[in-house]
Amino acid sequence: MKKPQKILRNVLLVILIVILAAVAGVHFLAGFALKTGIEVGATRALNVGVSVGKASLSILGGKVSIGNLSVNNPPGYEHKKLLELKEASVEVEVMSLLGDVVKIRDIRLDGATVVLEQRGISGNNLQDVIKALPKSEKAAEERTGAGGKKLHVANLEITNVTVKAKLLPVPGKADTVTFKLNPIKMTELGSDNKLDTARLVSKILVAISSGVAEKGVDYLPDEITDTMKATLSKTLDVGKTAAEEGKKLIKEGKGIGTGIIEGFKGLLKPKEDSKDKNQ
Repeated sequence: MKKPQKILRNVLLVILIVILAAVAGVHFLAGFALKTGIEVGATRALNVGVSVGKASLSILGGKVSIGNLSVNNPPGYEHKKLLELKEASVEVEVMSLLGDVVKIRDIRLDGATVVLEQRGISGNNLQDVIKALPKSEKAAEERTGAGGKKLHVANLEITNVTVKAKLLPVPGKADTVTFKLNPIKMTELGSDNKLDTARLVSKILVAISSGVAEKGVDYLPDEITDTMKATLSKTLDVGKTAAEEGKKLIKEGKGIGTGIIEGFKGLLKPKEDSKDKNQ
């Protein structure tokens, strides 16, 4: 009797190992898909490099953690980074990843540092990125591609944003000013079924820019804040709603794991190359 029991134990052990390996594989692949999707989508949307240090998914809990996200400066600035974010957490309805619309209950972005670098009397790096955002829905689709999964975000909060402003040197005045933004909160994003990963990233950056323009009145030269407000007011589609919200305080059937991985990949549908269409 001992031999059959030993065989049974070994079989159960092998099954357990296979299950654990499968779960670990799903976790890794989903995190990789999410990391890649954010980097590619955000880079296309902002037209500057975006990188993510790490991304992980708790499948059963429907929670995503993102760490060490950074946004590069446009060319011509001294500092490489425009923005660095310590951590972000996302709560998503897991089953919605299998559909066309991903339902996100909550997004919390905490501990971002924005390095605002002045160039000329009124120009700066943050303004340059905002000015480069698509000015229409058609322009946004041409840059980021269309047809990917859409997002519905019930609640989005941005907290503990530190701004380090590098100003032009003026005798008798500090050339670096540091201040914190008020918490930013947006709700019910994507109700028009046009929000995707790239547009969400653009809205977040525009909301932060609106916060800088508002809070910076007490710290920055008028030329900078006035120019930023004018730029924000001209930014349509991806920027208009966030700017308005900013004035107020201012993310299949082969098995559940595989389907969720495909769901994350589908958050960003790569733009088709014109050469591929002709082949």
